Amino acid sequence: MTDIRVKICGLSAPRDVAAAAAAGAAYAGFVFFPKSPRNVGLDQAAALAIAAPAGLCKVALTVNATDADLDAITAAVPLDMLQLHGREAPERVAEVRARYGLPVMKAVGIADAADLPQIALFEQAADQLLIDAKPPKEAELPGGNGLAFDWRLLAGRKYWQKPWMLAGGLTPENVADAIRMTGARQVDVSSGVESAPGEKDAGLIEAFTKAARAARG
Repeated sequence: MTDIRVKICGLSAPRDVAAAAAAGAAYAGFVFFPKSPRNVGLDQAAALAIAAPAGLCKVALTVNATDADLDAITAAVPLDMLQLHGREAPERVAEVRARYGLPVMKAVGIADAADLPQIALFEQAADQLLIDAKPPKEAELPGGNGLAFDWRLLAGRKYWQKPWMLAGGLTPENVADAIRMTGARQVDVSSGVESAPGEKDAGLIEAFTKAARAARG
């Protein structure tokens, strides 16, 4: 069985990056979305990325970003992956992948079984998929809302060919159950390891990664 790979998203301070690395996370996510309490500026993100240890995959989360937005981010911040977390169509995902020469992870929101077929559409364009809870219509944030979807929707499914990551409402207390139910080999957490919106907690980060790695899907 392969190890569970953990992504800690919404890092905004050097201590957050250090905590993620110390806990053994595989991915560090930086949010570029002004409405988010986890939003980081270009200089701030660049400093965090430069300080990240080798082997920690640095991911930029963007929402419906334009080419100008992505040009600025990729020029300023040393990144390993782009995460598209908005309403981007498969064609846009393919464009971004070709333009920047970086692996692209596309977030797909799930509320019920009717949302599952779109995953296959994005699989053709993206390098990885992030299966997240679909935000409520009134929500200002596309993710990081602490909401989970019904994991039984993924139980026993024949999974996709591309690597995929489970997100949405995960915490140190429920991540092991989520992994066992869905068979996920990668998990993403943001609000579930915070003491307040945007404030990461090193103890919760450690507890989350430990619980994920101890799970058996």
